[in-house]
Amino acid sequence: MIKVAKLSFAHVHARGYANQIQENPETELVAVWDEEEYGGKEEAEKRGVPFYSDLDELLDRDDVDAVSVDAITSDHPRVMIAAAEAGKHIFTEKALAITVDECDEIIEVIEKAGVKFMISLPSRCNADLLLAKKALDDGLLGDLTFGRGRVAHSAGLDKWFSGSSLWFADAERAGGGALFDLGCHRVDVIRWLMGEPKSAISKINNFTGNYPIDDNSVSVVEFANNALGVIDVSWVHRSGPNMLELLGTEGSIVIGHGDMHFQTQLLSDEKKADYMANRPEAPPSAMQQWINAILRDEPMTVTIQDGRNLTELMQAFYMSSEQGKAIDLPL
Repeated sequence: MIKVAKLSFAHVHARGYANQIQENPETELVAVWDEEEYGGKEEAEKRGVPFYSDLDELLDRDDVDAVSVDAITSDHPRVMIAAAEAGKHIFTEKALAITVDECDEIIEVIEKAGVKFMISLPSRCNADLLLAKKALDDGLLGDLTFGRGRVAHSAGLDKWFSGSSLWFADAERAGGGALFDLGCHRVDVIRWLMGEPKSAISKINNFTGNYPIDDNSVSVVEFANNALGVIDVSWVHRSGPNMLELLGTEGSIVIGHGDMHFQTQLLSDEKKADYMANRPEAPPSAMQQWINAILRDEPMTVTIQDGRNLTELMQAFYMSSEQGKAIDLPL
């Protein structure tokens, strides 16, 4: 049984992760730390566990084996470094941190502590995306030339953020708006599928004026093999698909607009059908992978370096928008 403390309920997914901890027979929620602004005290009372406003006091507890971090993004470095130095395993909401320098500080401490670390990037467990990754790795699209990913909802139009969630519209605490928060999912997937980036350029703006932060953006990445990737992210989206497209010299894949569309010149229709029917098995959830790593030393499919890669692209996008030019990578 892993005894887990919840570090903040600031993020919108915090309650979901707390529920996963309480519902899993291999984990127990034993404490909550938070700054009162983000609702942790109320959640601790509802869940029947002690609340701490002093992080060090909670981390000093010998019976806390691990922590689940849903603090505001700007707090990630101090919270995760303190947890790692206290010998606690760490599960965290994305993003790892706002800058690559902060990521490197976190990575150094976690590697020195030897604790198990998982950043939640749930798209990596999606069956269609796993099949797309396998098709790319097997060369069935030929040389990849282009990728495009959209992720969007109506948070800016409908003013989703208020009270304890208003920090999502504060660039100092959140790191950025729609692109930094929602865009993490598509940016990670594009980077994972398309490989090493060599430059990035972005146009990021505010369409609604409802929050003082970006709610609409388009970013272009040039990859090491000269393929181009486009990521468009919006909080001003009421309808239409959130699609992922991959195009190569021998085929294409489209996900997110009805059933997965897969074409390749390298397989007959019959062999393509067999290939799709034998898609990779989806791994356990990010939370369960983390639990399996702690209890049974099983491997995890997402690494802390993946978290750094994500932040590196995000930082480059915002630098590009601010400076009005392409940014060379790596940073």
